[in-house]
Amino acid sequence: MVRTPLTPEERERGERLGLLLRAARGERSMVEVAAAAGLSAETLRKIETGRAPTPAFFTVAALAGVLDLSMDELVAHCTPAPV
Repeated sequence: MVRTPLTPEERERGERLGLLLRAARGERSMVEVAAAAGLSAETLRKIETGRAPTPAFFTVAALAGVLDLSMDELVAHCTPAPV
């Protein structure tokens, strides 16, 4: 399967998501948070660094639950302001 290239907006949204998750993780280790969410540390690393800018919904939901973030917060933070 060939994946279509991401748009600049999708890449930016992924970067915003990664920054928010990293900030919410705080001093907790990547391994600890990933394990609590049922993910590998490498998956979390890719999301936080923007290398996986379009993670699956359930992956994001699991991380939000572990990091005590609401889905509304995620959407508000990751959606660019209207021009």
